[in-house]
Amino acid sequence: MDIPSDIAELAKLFHKLGVQDSELWAKSQIREGIPQLQRYLFLRQAWKHVLQEDDGVWVDSQIQESERYPTGPYAGVGAALKRAVANGTSTQDLIDIARGAQAELLFQFCSLLDDPGFSEPELEGFAWGLFEVDENDNPIPPRIGSLYESVLATDPTGREMRPRGSTNV
Repeated sequence: MDIPSDIAELAKLFHKLGVQDSELWAKSQIREGIPQLQRYLFLRQAWKHVLQEDDGVWVDSQIQESERYPTGPYAGVGAALKRAVANGTSTQDLIDIARGAQAELLFQFCSLLDDPGFSEPELEGFAWGLFEVDENDNPIPPRIGSLYESVLATDPTGREMRPRGSTNV
């Protein structure tokens, strides 16, 4: 894919993809050389794996799955959800808890890509990174870094993981 090298054209692409502040992202990419399009696309795809704030179906699915396979992987989640529902916890509260935990994990995972945080001296200098790749799977510089900085900014709700009805956006 040829990425536009003009701020206005790149901003149009960002806007089409649903980016808030699309011109700011485009300026950063063009003027600072930060691969913002690649950063945004990775985070957009990652957010698709975070529970949507109106998806309560997973609660019943997890409960049913744990009843079917009480010793299976994740069965404890379904059992805990069943107890929480029996004790009067609302589905919306369960969604908020799970979604918050998933978003925090996404933030931590993105931080891990920048800094593995090894404490062993033997591993000093060992690192990894996220790169766009060419058609032969060879990394294309620059490294796509500092993703954690944009996790909240790319929350699909536009609220940066703030509670529904929050005015601090």
